[in-house]
Amino acid sequence: MPKTASSEPQPALAPARRGPAATRLAWLLGPAIVAGVAYLDPGNVASNMTAGARYGYLLVWVVVIGNVMAWLIQYLSAKLGIVTGQSLPEVLGQRLRNPWGRRAYWLQAELVAMATDIAEVIGGAVALHLLFGIPLVWGGVITGVVSIGLLLLQSRRGPRAFEFVIAGLVLIIAIGFVFGVFVVPPDPAGVVGGLVPRFEGADSVLLAASILGATIMPHAIYAHSALSRDRFAPTTGADAGTLDDRRGITAARLLRATKWDVTIAMAVAGTVNLCILLLAAAALAGVPGTDSLEGAYAALRDGIGPLVATLFAVGLLASGLASTAVGAYAGAEIMHGLLHVRVPLILRRLVTLIPALVVLAIGFDPTLALILSQVVLSFGIPFALVPLVTLTARRDVLGAHRNRAWTTIAGVAASVFLIALNALLLWLVLTGA
Repeated sequence: MPKTASSEPQPALAPARRGPAATRLAWLLGPAIVAGVAYLDPGNVASNMTAGARYGYLLVWVVVIGNVMAWLIQYLSAKLGIVTGQSLPEVLGQRLRNPWGRRAYWLQAELVAMATDIAEVIGGAVALHLLFGIPLVWGGVITGVVSIGLLLLQSRRGPRAFEFVIAGLVLIIAIGFVFGVFVVPPDPAGVVGGLVPRFEGADSVLLAASILGATIMPHAIYAHSALSRDRFAPTTGADAGTLDDRRGITAARLLRATKWDVTIAMAVAGTVNLCILLLAAAALAGVPGTDSLEGAYAALRDGIGPLVATLFAVGLLASGLASTAVGAYAGAEIMHGLLHVRVPLILRRLVTLIPALVVLAIGFDPTLALILSQVVLSFGIPFALVPLVTLTARRDVLGAHRNRAWTTIAGVAASVFLIALNALLLWLVLTGA
């Protein structure tokens, strides 16, 4: 049986650094910034840009609601990793006793991770093509090579160095995608109108599911619990304390810091995603050919100027490079936790690079591939979210740190909403409505 948070001795964490309160708080931040890269990947760019170009401000409400739900979900994931010292795949790997059931669960999670890889590599390849004219296949290879370098940094220099590099890329992403909104401000009335939930046909539902799949990414749910576990790695030995007595740093304090960590990460991700949609709605709505990344780049260059277009492409490149490394990390954790098989990150990166390169080589529309990959992610959300909400509400898993009633209710509401949207999307596709 898995250890419970309330009754079993737990290893101690490394001692907190001394110094001003702000410095100590900063030392505890980081995992959510890395996991938050999943909310800024090329799939987000394609989904939000396409939504703004096709429907203007119609789906602003989807971006806002998605970001609010993402805050709750990422906090729950981090809490699970901090309190139990295990990732979500590890906890599920222990609790899914039926081998075939565990393998089936792993298969759907693995397909989600592969969809993530495809989106991120394609995004980096498109950005390199826009900036330097590099053929898409070679752009995909370069993106994969850079991601291998980032994974080597994580494995050899530790999570803190990895966090600093990812945070730098997030800054580049933010500048690249937010700058254009100041050049072409959105219509305030249109933004307010876009906060009213509604759809306009089956295609808008498809885009809404795509936005949510890109915003609440299943692999980010799996990864954040592992990142928090690795970042606050327990130490063992005679001086190991209990869960709430870990040489000056308690679980309660870590959870308070995690709320700040998640808030900062989601504020950045939500602002950037909203700005992408608003830029497309303000500058690209009704312009032919702007529902693709290449068309959007050309329209921005010709209509606003080369600076905004170049920053857009640079942000897309940073997005692809950062998110592909985090995606590979998540995929490896999924396999380790559910199948108890640990594949070297580099080998996994090489294997999962192949589907993306095949998509690029056969000439499949990159933007459509990105959007469809996000729909796949949207269908994978319930398989990660429902177990997360269930486990974090259980006393035998989190002990005194289990969810309060309102937190569980909010998690259930988010799960029901996402499952209902996916069911509606499936019905529209099957009936051709």
